[in-house]
Amino acid sequence: MTDGTASSSMITWLVAGIVLTVLLLWLWPRNAFAAPNVGAQAPTFSLLDQNGETQALEAYRGQWLVLYFYPKDDTPGCTTEACNFRDDYYKIKALNAAVIGVSLDDVASHKAFAEKYHLPFPLLADLDHKMAETYGVLTRLGPLSFASRQTFVIDPEGKVARHYPRVVAGRHAAEIISYLEQVKK
Repeated sequence: MTDGTASSSMITWLVAGIVLTVLLLWLWPRNAFAAPNVGAQAPTFSLLDQNGETQALEAYRGQWLVLYFYPKDDTPGCTTEACNFRDDYYKIKALNAAVIGVSLDDVASHKAFAEKYHLPFPLLADLDHKMAETYGVLTRLGPLSFASRQTFVIDPEGKVARHYPRVVAGRHAAEIISYLEQVKK
């Protein structure tokens, strides 16, 4: 191998490494916003639900609010989580708590999802991604954006009482019930 060939080969590998690094950084999931801290006032919101009705944080004062973010309507994990909240909805309601789901899907998608699975709680359409940003759950993967699966329990005074940054869809509703039962004692 001549010096010119070796040098050319090294440059090719160096350029390939730089391109791969830039590509990985561009595709790596990232979120530029931090989640609100436990004890902090929950960020306000006012968004349309699957029925075209406006839902706002202020309407839930005086009760607990389970605010769960999820990536996409009618996908396996999101369906499991929503159906578990549906199945445990009256247990949660008996603990003076409401449930709201939030994703970046539109009202029509939420309506179809809620009707298909008979979901008795609001699903908010965060089309401009502002709510997901303020709650620190907006994730970008290259050109794609979605809300990461996280939950915030907001107390009756409107403060973040608990944050679940990692959620296992199949057992999350039971986890929420257990937490609400503990804080009621």
